[in-house]
Amino acid sequence: MPAIRPSADLRNNYSDISELCHKYSEPVFITKNGTGDLVVMSIETYELLAGKLQLYSLIEEGLDQVNEGKVKSMKKTIKSIREKMEK
Repeated sequence: MPAIRPSADLRNNYSDISELCHKYSEPVFITKNGTGDLVVMSIETYELLAGKLQLYSLIEEGLDQVNEGKVKSMKKTIKSIREKMEK
């Protein structure tokens, strides 16, 4: 379950929010006047999420290349590498 804290807690209880972020490796949602405003998370959680997004992007790029016929078979690729190494 996501943690939801008021914006005043950033000032008054920063250590508690930091501890929540590190302990549960999940973002903490910050509200301002009762409405969602920010999301706070540990650097480790952010880097993990950013890495996943980058991986998903690369996978999507690869799938697009397959769909567009811009790939070679593994046999052709290995043959091409061996030919280049022999030169």
